[in-house]
Amino acid sequence: MPEQIDGLSTIAYLQQKGIHPYGELVIQPKSTELAEEALERQEGVVSAAGALIVLTGKFTGRAPYDKYIVADRDRNSIWWSKTTKCMSASQYAQIRGRLSRHLEKRKIFFQQLSICQAPQYKVKLNLVTETAWHALFARHLFLPNSADIRDEYLILHAPSCNAHPETDGTSSTAFIILNLDLKEIIIGGTAYAGELKKAVFTLLNYILPARKVLPMHCSATVGNAGDVSLFFGLSGTGNTTLSSDPNRQLIGDDEHGWSDEGIFNFEGGCYAKTIRLSKEYEPIIWDAVEQPNAILENVILDSKTGIINYDDNRLTENTRGAYPLSSIPNVYPGEVAGHPNHIFFLSADAYGVLPPISRLDLDQMMYYFLAGFTSKLGGTETGLMQAPQPTFSACFASPFLPRPPIVYTEMLAERVKKHKTTCWLINTGWYGGSYGKGKRFPLPITRTIIQSAIQNELADAPMMTDPYFGLQIPKTCPNVAENYLHPWKSWHTLREYEEQAEKLLAAFRENDKTLRFMQARGLS
Repeated sequence: MPEQIDGLSTIAYLQQKGIHPYGELVIQPKSTELAEEALERQEGVVSAAGALIVLTGKFTGRAPYDKYIVADRDRNSIWWSKTTKCMSASQYAQIRGRLSRHLEKRKIFFQQLSICQAPQYKVKLNLVTETAWHALFARHLFLPNSADIRDEYLILHAPSCNAHPETDGTSSTAFIILNLDLKEIIIGGTAYAGELKKAVFTLLNYILPARKVLPMHCSATVGNAGDVSLFFGLSGTGNTTLSSDPNRQLIGDDEHGWSDEGIFNFEGGCYAKTIRLSKEYEPIIWDAVEQPNAILENVILDSKTGIINYDDNRLTENTRGAYPLSSIPNVYPGEVAGHPNHIFFLSADAYGVLPPISRLDLDQMMYYFLAGFTSKLGGTETGLMQAPQPTFSACFASPFLPRPPIVYTEMLAERVKKHKTTCWLINTGWYGGSYGKGKRFPLPITRTIIQSAIQNELADAPMMTDPYFGLQIPKTCPNVAENYLHPWKSWHTLREYEEQAEKLLAAFRENDKTLRFMQARGLS
């Protein structure tokens, strides 16, 4: 007996949505079934540890300029940008119709899932995809369906269905389209699994502010005393790695909401970068991806031994591992944790001039959150090479913000002020020189610094003011050498440091011109 969806059979529901399956329809398959199906269909191979190894083809990262929103009813509230482009209802209907006909002829997998751990904010996701491994990915990253859910969205996903740029008006053959009026998401032309999770994240960034919930691109942990820490950062800057702390429970590694009740995870799994993954430095992530049914994207496997070479970047710097939270031993068991005690902004500074830790006052917190200075790291988006690209990504989430950044910034400021949260700027990038000359901050040093902040060892530490950026830097930090804390001391000459600092200041000034709403609020 097919599962019921609002009183309809699955087939009747799909027909109502304009999809008439002629091929085999697999309803609500189990994770083990999907893994077996993926192998039978030759969608991937299995590693010695039992993980599913898949290749994503042309797209090994997000396609940021191929995302569109259809929002005729709410057009004026959308923050239109080069990564959030407008699509007409007629354009959407054309692409959607082709996608529907494409899916109808194939074996498809249907799942009822959900997003948001907090029950009162859950959103139902009815997912249709043509590939077993993407269905498995969704099982890892999203949550089980539950009966009482306020909102329902349909997701149609077909990597082998391409857009036709010349007639569809798209930038390439890939498309990620959110139709807010019809409550649908359609994805095609790309097999990169991250498009699924980030499309849903974009949706939540649209829905939740109206419900007085701040959606955030951050990881979150909780200590034994119930203290909560948040880590904001773009992919590759350390949010997943730094939140994988054996001494703290993981709430989630990437996407969270901050409600009146506290912090809650959007997802049910993790999607970690695995390039140069080390069992020594990242044991939790290592153990999670070296398990049966974990998914590894674009890693290089030794065909004879079945062992993965995590250092091999011949396909991409953006190798990825997807796994459910149940693969991790120290996961926070509750639905909602408390309000954060500490917030860390992770800026991978390729100029090599920002200190490894700085304490921010409220105005500085708003400024750096709006600016979102960091670096895009190898392969996370199409077109990115191995070298980091300094960038400003508003709210550390610019490609996923359907509303103006000031909306999220003011919501964050309100909560930080109310709950007396301490905010820090962390440089997880370079010191002793810019990229190519200096070195990346060692992970153990960054962990030690953050641990000192979380344990309030820096609360009363004497501070000095950075002469370039006006940041408050601890004069000392337990078990951290001074040349790390004060970056100008690690450079070959002070002159070289000053030249790079001036370059970064100039980049900030240029970015300020594009953020006129900051000036309107009197931020310096």
